[in-house]
Amino acid sequence: MASSPDLSSADNTPENPENGSAPRRGRVRLRRAAVMAVPAVGVTAGLAILTAQGALGVQFAISGMPFVVKADRLDGKGFAQYGGLDNMIENSPNAGDTGGQELVVTSVVKNGTLTNMCQSVDLGGIQLVLTAGTGSKKVQVSNLSIDSDDITGNAAFKNIEIGRDASTLDKVDQKGPAGVYSQQADKVTITNLYQRNYAATAAVFKLPNLHMKFSSDGCP
Repeated sequence: MASSPDLSSADNTPENPENGSAPRRGRVRLRRAAVMAVPAVGVTAGLAILTAQGALGVQFAISGMPFVVKADRLDGKGFAQYGGLDNMIENSPNAGDTGGQELVVTSVVKNGTLTNMCQSVDLGGIQLVLTAGTGSKKVQVSNLSIDSDDITGNAAFKNIEIGRDASTLDKVDQKGPAGVYSQQADKVTITNLYQRNYAATAAVFKLPNLHMKFSSDGCP
């Protein structure tokens, strides 16, 4: 456990799980029990071995099409992060060599705001781009949960706890699987946020100045 009354910051980029050269079934089994090295967007730490039951960040089948989210700034009260495993439908056309599974980092924000948010998804030669919170009003979120495999930014945390069992999280309204490494903090601030995500859920997601369009380019 690590605790600090002041904000501290660092800048790290998480490492994506490596695809081995074994047959698909072997790779899926390995991914299910992988030891992941992931950050808290600024704190690097190793995850415990995922259980054979799997650690699902969301309770629905993902499409397997990643989407990018960028924001100038994220401010959150109540923050947690833990490892997970998302699953696609059987015989998904997006399964690739993963067997329809994606190792993810689940990030949870109890209450927060996003400044100048952009979201884009590649639909195959054309991008669907969404922007919001570009004016004086910020994007507002409540119980936001995002599953990512790539996160970058400059982060600062207040009263962070590192290495906590994910099933005992109490700074957010969501808990992870028992025996899985997690971390949590009273507050988080991230600037120049970038995420490549596979799923997101939220109890509240308010998007002032919403604009959706098709474009040849994704988020800048």
